[in-house]
Order: sequence, then C-alpha cells, then structure tokens
Amino acid sequence: MIKFDKPTNLNGSELLSELQAVGIVLDITTQAPLIDGNGDLWLYINQSDEDKVEAVVAAHNGTTVAPQPSIEDKLASVGLNLLDLKLALGL
Repeated sequence: MIKFDKPTNLNGSELLSELQAVGIVLDITTQAPLIDGNGDLWLYINQSDEDKVEAVVAAHNGTTVAPQPSIEDKLASVGLNLLDLKLALGL
C-alpha cells in the first residue's frame, strides 16, 4: 500500500480508468483505495509502479458532477431499449 496526495477533484471511477489506461489495474473488491484521516490517498500497487501511478494521480482532475444519463440509459433502467419503445409507440 503506497501513499499519494489526494487530488482536489477526486473521482474514483475516473481515476481507476486513468490508471487502467497506463496498465495499472486495481482489484477494488479485495484491496479498495483508501483515504485516511489526513486526506492521503492509499493505493495497493506494486512498488515498481509507484512513479507511473504518481504521475496519473497528480494529473487527475475528476469531474464532480455526475454525467447526464442518455435516453438508452434511462430506458435500460426500466428494462426497455429504444427498439422496444419504438415498437410500443408504433413507430
């Protein structure tokens, strides 16, 4: 477990995607990232990856607003898709 400075705008899922893009895959089901009482970010990574992860964490500026769901996302939330809707409306 290695300590990093927590980014100001931390978005966990975006950070995990950014790390994955440089070849660092974290198994969050067994070793979830941790933010301690001092505001430090702790990640379970190999010591050999520390410099690569440090660069990604330092450059991270996550979005703080949840993205708007698409029409497809909204339909999927009720078990439908666009084709189902069109058929139901006779289009």
